[in-house]
Amino acid sequence: MKLSAAIAVLAAALAEGHYTFPSIANTADWQYVRITTNFQSNGPVTDVNSDQIRCYERNPGTGAPGIYNVTAGTTINYNAKSSISHPGPMAFYIAKVPAGQSAATWDGKGAVWSKIHQEMPHFGTSLTWDSNGRTSMPVTIPRCLQDGEYLLRAEHIALHSAGSPGGAQFYISCAQLSVTGGSGTWNPRNKVSFPGAYKATDPGILINIYYPVPTSYTPAGPPVDTC
Repeated sequence: MKLSAAIAVLAAALAEGHYTFPSIANTADWQYVRITTNFQSNGPVTDVNSDQIRCYERNPGTGAPGIYNVTAGTTINYNAKSSISHPGPMAFYIAKVPAGQSAATWDGKGAVWSKIHQEMPHFGTSLTWDSNGRTSMPVTIPRCLQDGEYLLRAEHIALHSAGSPGGAQFYISCAQLSVTGGSGTWNPRNKVSFPGAYKATDPGILINIYYPVPTSYTPAGPPVDTC
């Protein structure tokens, strides 16, 4: 019994520093966000070549219960639970669901993802990011999107152990959106696939953020696509 209790305490301590991204705006957890493999453990993805790097889905193909209605150009919050407790960059990607398919079931495979937001660090005596310690991060849905259904992918890369390959930790989830009111001129030029967008040796993924303190940072993945 004592051993079991000690293991439970250790597991809780390990999970405490981790987090999930279970909701958007002021909605319930996992209502519009696909439930992730780490919904209980809070553990990260560390293999950039795994299918889990896409949406980290526990049950691929099942989707979330709902599709969230949003107007193009609106800024919404993507919420972390309990908070983003590790240093590193936040990024958001979006992918349009093909005609005839639904955001509730589409798998998001292929070179369909466009980066719409990339957080950069502050430089000084240490590398710091504004996302560290936050419970939500704002993301603006591009005003030039075509009307339709989309997957919105939240990604935080924790870099506290990223000094060796496989040390970076990815915290990911995908929300299901129905977008209206856009201008329809969205023409992204930097689409990528997951897996495929990253290599374990990319400079934004394989990096020692502590010593010597970096004076520059190259984000992983493509440039941000804008309207």
